[in-house]
Amino acid sequence: MRVFVTGATGFIGTVVVRDLIRAGHQVLGLTRSEAGAEVLASAGAQVHRGDLEDLESLRAGAAMSDGVIHTAFAHDFSKFKENSQIDRRAIEAIGLVLAGSDRPLVVTSGTLLLKPGQMATEDMAVPNDSSIPRVSEQTALSLIPKGVRASVVRLPQVHDRDKAGLVTYLIAAAREKGVSAYIGEGRNRWSAVHRLDVPPVYRLALEKAVAGAIYHAVGEEGVPLRDIAEAIGRGLKLPVVSKSGDDATNHFGVLTVFAGRDGPASSALTQQRLGWRPTQPTGLIADLDQFNEFRVRTPSGVSRAAAIR
Repeated sequence: MRVFVTGATGFIGTVVVRDLIRAGHQVLGLTRSEAGAEVLASAGAQVHRGDLEDLESLRAGAAMSDGVIHTAFAHDFSKFKENSQIDRRAIEAIGLVLAGSDRPLVVTSGTLLLKPGQMATEDMAVPNDSSIPRVSEQTALSLIPKGVRASVVRLPQVHDRDKAGLVTYLIAAAREKGVSAYIGEGRNRWSAVHRLDVPPVYRLALEKAVAGAIYHAVGEEGVPLRDIAEAIGRGLKLPVVSKSGDDATNHFGVLTVFAGRDGPASSALTQQRLGWRPTQPTGLIADLDQFNEFRVRTPSGVSRAAAIR
């Protein structure tokens, strides 16, 4: 297939592009920069210039392709509502090009968008929650009556030793405030997956999904936020503290709604339906304990973390 990939030079999109090409697909990757074009060309992908607000470029990319994987999203949470609406318009523009053609559209959502406090499964619907304005999933599924073969991949905290989803923002908050924090007792959980386990879920969804299918790219069902905060504290050599009320809001800012959210998620149905299994050996805490940002080099070239051990 010739696959149009948005977010093709991003944290997720980069590995999705590589996996598609290894599997024999051709990739048309969206980018707005010369640097991004070089990355795509070096990976063996074709370059398509544009961005999420250039709806004509999105329509053109979809028209030239046998299917679309949409991984792009502007992760500026100070403009979360605005960026969610940009995302909605982008999905609608792509979807209307694909309508009635049986060409697949795979859209990205998140496990933390589901109702908190219970083990989230693929069969659960995302509730209408005004505190979390992202509507990628709802927008994609609303296109099905128009003849779009839309499916959804829900992501947890995607990590390697360079980035870790929302945890990366928790690290930034800890640096700024001088403490690593969690809310209350820190028992609320976030699901997680290694970055390299994610691409096959998108590819298999593209190849196999029926309209309305939902998949969870989840490797670990629930990592307590206190454990995450303690790993950040170890890495940054900062105290780890509990926050509540206004103190929590002051510390986490726009991420407060997620920082206190209990969002465990299962991928059992995805594994059954797609034949996918997470295979990477390191979990979220293990990657944080080896996080490259925390590994300060000494003059001898040995990391401080290694020297301490």
